[in-house]
Amino acid sequence: MRHNKKINHLGRTASHRKAMLSNMANSLIQHKRINTTLAKAKALRKYIEPLLTRAKTDTTHSRRMVFKYLQNKEAIKELFGDIAEKIGNRPGGYTRILKTGFRQGDSAEMCFIELVDYNEGMLKTTKTGGKRRRRRTRRGGGNKGAAPSGDNAE
Repeated sequence: MRHNKKINHLGRTASHRKAMLSNMANSLIQHKRINTTLAKAKALRKYIEPLLTRAKTDTTHSRRMVFKYLQNKEAIKELFGDIAEKIGNRPGGYTRILKTGFRQGDSAEMCFIELVDYNEGMLKTTKTGGKRRRRRTRRGGGNKGAAPSGDNAE
């Protein structure tokens, strides 16, 4: 049974895991999208979402609390500047995980983790007010008024 086992240890010691998640969070903040394994992406999402929530209030205390986790001044500037203004009105769910397949060497499941407001491709494909389309059903209810085809059609 998995009672009280929320943390995925990722096969690493606590200090290695802390350093790895901090480095991945810095890379995600600077590049807005990174490619990693699914297990690491899920661990990173739990790590970075509270930091993004804290970045919405730009106070000295919140900056120091986030710096305790990230240890990178450039990432802090980016997070409390550009990223904070984009996610300011979003109530949560700042990251998105997109599965990309399996890695060649060890068949680990790979994915992209990205900040939601920075994916230009998905932002452009929102409603553009194009032509309306009809839904087609798979039932064979075609033209009811037409004469039946076959031998006894007159």
